[in-house]
Amino acid sequence: MSVSMPAIQLSLLFPEIIVAVAAMTLLLMSAWSSEHDDRSRIAILVVLAVFLAGTVALLDGVAATKAATTFSGLFVTDRLSSFLKVLMALATLLPLLLSWDYLKQHRLDEGEYFVLTLCALLGGMIIASSGDFMVLYLGIELMSLSVYVLAAYRRDDLASNEAGLKYFILGSMASGLMLYGMSLIYGTTGSTLFSQVHQVLASGHGVGPLLHAGIILVLAGLSFKIAAAPFHMWAPDVYQGAPTSVTAFMSVMPKIAGFAAFYRVLIDAFAPLHHQWGPVLQLIAIVSMVVGSLAAIAQTDLKRMLAYSSIGHAGYALVGLAAGTPLGYQSVLIYLAIYLFMNVGTFAVVLVLSRAGIGEKIDDYRGLAQHKPLLAFLMALFMFSMAGIPPLAGFIGKFQIFMAAVQAGLIPLAIIGVLTSAVGAFYYLRIVKLIYFDPATDERAVTVTPLSRLVLLVTTAVVLVWGILPGSLIGWAEYSVKMLSRHG
Repeated sequence: MSVSMPAIQLSLLFPEIIVAVAAMTLLLMSAWSSEHDDRSRIAILVVLAVFLAGTVALLDGVAATKAATTFSGLFVTDRLSSFLKVLMALATLLPLLLSWDYLKQHRLDEGEYFVLTLCALLGGMIIASSGDFMVLYLGIELMSLSVYVLAAYRRDDLASNEAGLKYFILGSMASGLMLYGMSLIYGTTGSTLFSQVHQVLASGHGVGPLLHAGIILVLAGLSFKIAAAPFHMWAPDVYQGAPTSVTAFMSVMPKIAGFAAFYRVLIDAFAPLHHQWGPVLQLIAIVSMVVGSLAAIAQTDLKRMLAYSSIGHAGYALVGLAAGTPLGYQSVLIYLAIYLFMNVGTFAVVLVLSRAGIGEKIDDYRGLAQHKPLLAFLMALFMFSMAGIPPLAGFIGKFQIFMAAVQAGLIPLAIIGVLTSAVGAFYYLRIVKLIYFDPATDERAVTVTPLSRLVLLVTTAVVLVWGILPGSLIGWAEYSVKMLSRHG
């Protein structure tokens, strides 16, 4: 008797196929490229591949009328995965454009750098479409291993080597805990497929101490990936030690991928137990917001300050997930999109100044307005947006998050978020104070390259437009979560 195999729809994997083929092709090209022109050609091909993958993902989201699966449900494509893939493509494309001159200056523009970046993006896209714990783990490890190597990419720099080693050791421990949690979930439910786990939990079978332990271990591992406290210990050292181009990429793409994993696990698998994992997320969100707000105040290195800032922002986004409502899920997408642009814009200013040997220390911004008024204005704009001051996009992001928390009855959580946001505004406004009210200590020639100018223009426009007219972003996010049927 012949057994019919389920049909495999490779068309659902077009964005991943584009990135994978580009990575393998560029790996071969980089083995024979040594001239500057060849490296420039590789960089152009990477940008085109990422842009094409993002465009295909966007079109998939527009055309989707229902969730589609392939490989027996292991791979899922829906509007949510398309939204997250577009964000990941942007979170890869913008730092690549921004970092090209930095990479040439520091002789880091080898083909392997771009191949690792593409592999990290491929891992993130797999996470966004995972329908099974094993596929999720495959995507997480592909992304993580690529970023570990990127963090240590400056082989002659001890700080970069230390950053990569710390990230690898701590990340391996987090991955081990998460994998052990997945094994406990499989042992109690009998499946690793999200849809089947959801059905088992909805029926009430398998719910017990082992399952609860598995869920907690999985949440701990995912919290590490987004640098949420108390699993944040790696972030400040890695942000500071990694090449600034890598930090700009690492601060956005893996974080979006981490939240994609949260979406898949919490909604597709654990939605019936929201009353149990919701309080855990609330606790992680509170600790992240408090640690991120208070620890950043004492920092003198800007990249370390931005690391603690990212911990706080992870806490704010977790508030939306903890709410467990469609509005909460929608608000997280809005927050991630806004965070992407204002964070990349901040690193754009840092990388522009780094060409003159400054920009990574907070004191480097003293009196910046006196000799670079436009750069000073843009940096102040991004700092105001990070602090959540209207009418900039950062305010819209936090407003949506807190509104979702209030609607879900999590009023104390929303109050803590508002208070920590007010504390966090201190260290953002300190940068603005240094820029405009302190005398310049050292004036150096700073040139803004065309690619940096393009990224600054795009990020500034988005932060302003989404702050004043956020309707398109809110509508896109609402459209993306409508397909989620398992709200618990």
